[in-house]
Amino acid sequence: MSHFSRNLGHSPTLRRRIHHRVSMLRRCLLRVLHRILICSGRKSNNATYSILPAALPSPPQPAGSSGDLAREEVEVAMPAMFQTHDLDSDLVSLKISLLGDCQIGKTSFLVKYVGDEKEQLGNQMEGPNQMHKTLVVRGARISYCIWEVQGDGKSEYQIPMACKDSVAILIMFDLTSRCTLNSVLGWYKGARKWNQTAIPVLIGTKFDEFIQLPIDLQWTIASEARAYAKALNATLFFSSATYNINVNKVFKFITAKLFDLPWTVERNLTVGEPIIDF
Repeated sequence: MSHFSRNLGHSPTLRRRIHHRVSMLRRCLLRVLHRILICSGRKSNNATYSILPAALPSPPQPAGSSGDLAREEVEVAMPAMFQTHDLDSDLVSLKISLLGDCQIGKTSFLVKYVGDEKEQLGNQMEGPNQMHKTLVVRGARISYCIWEVQGDGKSEYQIPMACKDSVAILIMFDLTSRCTLNSVLGWYKGARKWNQTAIPVLIGTKFDEFIQLPIDLQWTIASEARAYAKALNATLFFSSATYNINVNKVFKFITAKLFDLPWTVERNLTVGEPIIDF
């Protein structure tokens, strides 16, 4: 036994092989458990994602890596029509809701994040628009299905469909239109009727146009937005889909909160800059 231990201690290759086999055995056991649950008629719930990262090994990082989520995340855009979540036991599918008034840039924001504009926009159907993004985070494959509620008269019956079982609720407003900011409280109350646990995020869009406003008006809108975010207990982001400002950071923040990953982005409360407040 001591001879074997010495060999193991001096053989990184052997250690990696053993670690790999243990990881494969874990995955097989998870697949078997998943099949048993399906056969028994029980539906797996979103609680699965809370244990998945711990069950899979972290990939080796290059020397000097800080371990930040931005370096650990690999993003792969997938057309919604090719999603086969029910057939892939290795893929954890999570739902995100996106709410807000009309003409504030919700769809542009999503297209900037998920990519493949022609494929995704061609998948619109009656009801909330849905777009998908698949990530690989610490060896786990995660698919975000983002439900965008139309901001017109149809939103009343779309909110329950979009918000039930969501892990995060994104509420958007146009930074250049204060009336859309005043609407966020109504959107929040409507969402909370159907979901009490999702992570709330408040997002101001069109930051590139917002910075063209007089500085005193910028200060007023920023102060009101921060007050709303505090009232909703939500994290606040100022964003621009046109210049890709804070678009990816919103979803990296959500991923970090869901899986308890490092979040190193600092608050930015400087008027005239894209604010992040949490």
